[in-house]
Amino acid sequence: MSAPVLELDAVSRQHGEGATLVQALRTVSLRVTAGELVAVMGPSGSGKSTLLTLAGGLDAPTAGVVRVEGTDLAGLGPAGRARMRRTSIGYVFQDFNLIPALTAAENVALPLELDGVRTSAARAAARTALEEVGIADLADRFPDHMSGGQQQRVAIARAVVGDRRLVLADEPTGALDTETGEDVLRLLRGRCDAGAAGVLVTHEARHAAWADRVVFLRDGVVVDETTSDPVESLVETGA
Repeated sequence: MSAPVLELDAVSRQHGEGATLVQALRTVSLRVTAGELVAVMGPSGSGKSTLLTLAGGLDAPTAGVVRVEGTDLAGLGPAGRARMRRTSIGYVFQDFNLIPALTAAENVALPLELDGVRTSAARAAARTALEEVGIADLADRFPDHMSGGQQQRVAIARAVVGDRRLVLADEPTGALDTETGEDVLRLLRGRCDAGAAGVLVTHEARHAAWADRVVFLRDGVVVDETTSDPVESLVETGA
């Protein structure tokens, strides 16, 4: 088996203490290799988004280790983790996280420019990414002048621009109609087929069908994993 792009090794995450202690994740282990798209499913509060924020270096585990391409994220420090998110990790947030004062192309190009890519090259790459998600004509529009679905596609373009080895997507089709959502999943699938590793948080079994493997969380614990069609039955039974 090839070395994993993403590895969570016995990862736990606690919030609060004493009577307010919440165990968001409990000794979760997960490996995602290049070319693989893994869907993470589970009810609200099961730990899906926590898993993704840890994988993206946006939060640190209480216990265990998170590695991206063999590098322990905790050992990088804040600046090192930020650099990795600019260069290697693409993250699609539920709430888009676009900068209102920047156009669509500027939002998408920003991670590249912050990493030293020339503005002209970064903007060209941004426009290519916007074309991939079907909104090249909105490159010069500001987020406040876009629909929620259009903003979501800008956020997705920002997550896949450049050479991202790991793409993390938290309910990336939530603001999209069915047809556009399928286009986005096709794009994520294509990026993984081209050699990236992907993790998709979703509550929809039909979206999980795009994945190679599905991990099911409940109360911060991995309770099942499948590579075939029983995802529908898992969702229906709450297994």
